Amino acid sequence: MSFIKPYLKLIRPKQWVKNVFIFIPLVFDGQLANRAAFLRTCAGFALLCLLYAAIYIFNDLNDLEADQAHPKKKSRPVAAGIVPVRNAVTLAAALLCLALGAGFALDRTFFKVQLALLTINFFYTKYLKKEVILDVILIGCLFLLRVIAGLTLVTVKVFSPWLFLMTFMIALFLGFGKRRTEMIRSDIEKDFVRPALSAYSITLLDQLITVVSSVTILSYSLYTFSGPTLPGNNLMMLTIPVVVYGIFRYQYLIYQEKDAEAPEEILISDRLFQGAILLYVLIVVYALYIHG
Repeated sequence: MSFIKPYLKLIRPKQWVKNVFIFIPLVFDGQLANRAAFLRTCAGFALLCLLYAAIYIFNDLNDLEADQAHPKKKSRPVAAGIVPVRNAVTLAAALLCLALGAGFALDRTFFKVQLALLTINFFYTKYLKKEVILDVILIGCLFLLRVIAGLTLVTVKVFSPWLFLMTFMIALFLGFGKRRTEMIRSDIEKDFVRPALSAYSITLLDQLITVVSSVTILSYSLYTFSGPTLPGNNLMMLTIPVVVYGIFRYQYLIYQEKDAEAPEEILISDRLFQGAILLYVLIVVYALYIHG
C-alpha cells in the first residue's frame, strides 16, 4: 500500500471532482432515470478522470522545477523524487492510451472532445499559461468541453444555452479566485511558479472576480426563469439563493480566509459549502424529478 500511495497522489484524484460537469446535460435534461444515458455518462466521467490523470502527470513533469520551488507542490511525488520520472512517463502513457482507446469505443464525438481537451491542455501548459487573462479563459474553455462531453453521450430534449454561459463563468470565477490567493502569498516566487502572476494585480483580480461572479448569478437566474426541463415548472428558481450563497461563501474564503488556491479542496473540506451543495442537489431532484 505504501508503494501505491505516491502513484495515487500523482494522479490527483481530489481534482477529478471537476469532471462532474459532464453530468450537467444528464441532470438538467431530466434523464437521471434513463439507465442507458446514465451509464454512458458515468463511463464518460471515468474516462475523463483517466485522461486527466495522464494530463496531471505530464503537467508535473513539465513543471518540475517550478513545483520544487513551491511550498506545497514540492511535496508532489515527482518533484519530491518519490516517483522516478521514467515511471511517471510510463504511467501517463498507459493512462492516456486507455482513456483514448475506451473513449473512441464509447462514442466517436466524445473521443473528439477528448482530443480537444488534450490539445488545449498541451498549449496551455507549454505556452499559454504565461499569458495574463488568457490563462484563465482557457480554463473556462476546458470546463465547457466537459459539458460538451456530456452532451455527446445523451440525446437531450431541452438544454438551455444559459448553462454554457454559467459553466464558463463559474470556471472564470474559480480561476481568478485562485490567482488572487496566489498573488497575496508571500512564501512563493510568483514569477517562477506562475509567470502570468507578474502581469496581474490585486485590484484587477478583484474587479474581474466581481464581474464574473455577477454574470454567473445572472446567467444561472435566467436559466431558472427560461430553461428548466419541465415546461411551466418554476421551482428551479428556489435554487437561486443557494447558488448566491455558494458564490458568496467562496468569495468569503478568498478575501477573509485566503483559502482558495485549490477550489477542489474547498468542496471537500468546507462544511458550509458542502451543506449548500447538498441543499442544492435536494432542491434540483425535487424540482426536476419528483414534483414533475
